[in-house]
Amino acid sequence: MIHKKVPPTFGYILLWLLTLPTLLAVAQTSSTSRTEPATFAPKNGERILFVGNTLFENDLQHGYLELALTTRWPDRQVLFRNIGWSGDNVFGDARGTITNPPTPYEVLMEQITKAQPTLVFVGYGGTEAQEGGEEGLPRFTQGLHKLLDKIDQLGAKAVLLSPIPVFAADSPENLTKRNAAQRNAMLQLYASAIARAATERGARYIDIYKPIQEASQKVTLSDNGIHLNEAGYYHLATALEKGLGLAPRQETVTIQVAKQGASTSATAKLVNAGTDNSNLKFTLDEHQLPLPLPAEGKAGIDQERVLRVIGLKKGYYTLTADGNQVITASDKQWAEGVALSQGPLMTQAAQLREMIQKKNELYFHQYRPQNHTYIIGFRSYEQGRHVKTLEDLSFIITWLEGQIALRRMPKSPVYQLSRLQ
Repeated sequence: MIHKKVPPTFGYILLWLLTLPTLLAVAQTSSTSRTEPATFAPKNGERILFVGNTLFENDLQHGYLELALTTRWPDRQVLFRNIGWSGDNVFGDARGTITNPPTPYEVLMEQITKAQPTLVFVGYGGTEAQEGGEEGLPRFTQGLHKLLDKIDQLGAKAVLLSPIPVFAADSPENLTKRNAAQRNAMLQLYASAIARAATERGARYIDIYKPIQEASQKVTLSDNGIHLNEAGYYHLATALEKGLGLAPRQETVTIQVAKQGASTSATAKLVNAGTDNSNLKFTLDEHQLPLPLPAEGKAGIDQERVLRVIGLKKGYYTLTADGNQVITASDKQWAEGVALSQGPLMTQAAQLREMIQKKNELYFHQYRPQNHTYIIGFRSYEQGRHVKTLEDLSFIITWLEGQIALRRMPKSPVYQLSRLQ
């Protein structure tokens, strides 16, 4: 019998057709489990843990995921820990050290337990899909359920995320369109397995594959075709919010100017109600801080607050907040709507983000010291005295969390829109 080699393109199509029924079934049951409420809201005192691979570890330098959830509920005390590990899988293989025992899996279990989570975001499947392929899917599924069993034993809930796609681009990985499509087919196969596991266990599942793929059509989300850049994590944070059932951050505030005075939408309140419409003062309902925009890749972002002022006389008008200039635009531009992508709230959000990044950096060095072997490993007889230094980092981390709590509540400025003379 003659065996013909299946062309790569045909193999990709066949794999896609085999997984299509599962993908359709997942889509029909929506992105969240039936047993989970449509909208997520953390309890006061919640301890949220991010565990997974590079997807979570790389956000330590951006802080978008924690910032998004922190600003959504500024009146609640929620603690966050991120133990993402580059290249990791559900068995914790990337967490191994030359000290054995503990095994890599035991290290993973220990790190999860020490975090004392009440809610765990699980971000695995990307590494396994690339390394194990279709043959490795049963082992991955078994390992995922074992990991979820541990989370259940701790009395915590799990939120399962799909992997993100890879992007065809000029990169060291040589991701041509063909092999990117093949790798993405495998990632979708693993995403389907994760969705099934969530449904079986009554856990929430969030598809971040599709929104990240859609956003990548408008802006570059990766510098190497595999890992997200700053813009990528901005879009990931918004995809996470949507998957949790949260309303979009984008909001349009309208002020209508007329000869007899001005009127506003429900989220704005006039301070100097009167007939001087060339010098408006007002406040806005600041219920949450915005997400600071990425330095690059602002295309396709529609999460900003937009201010519309209709009926202004012809000319240019400057918006200030507590006396500080925000933006200047023409009457026509104000009527169409101007995005408030800068100002005191953006500054406050940027400062909050920096505090989150500092806190996470300290925690990273505490639970994962570079000289692990010499401090808590088999050579701890040499530098074991530094264990106390690692423990003392908790005091600084707690202090930083206190500073985050002080900065997460938006401070409402008084806005003034004045016509340029």
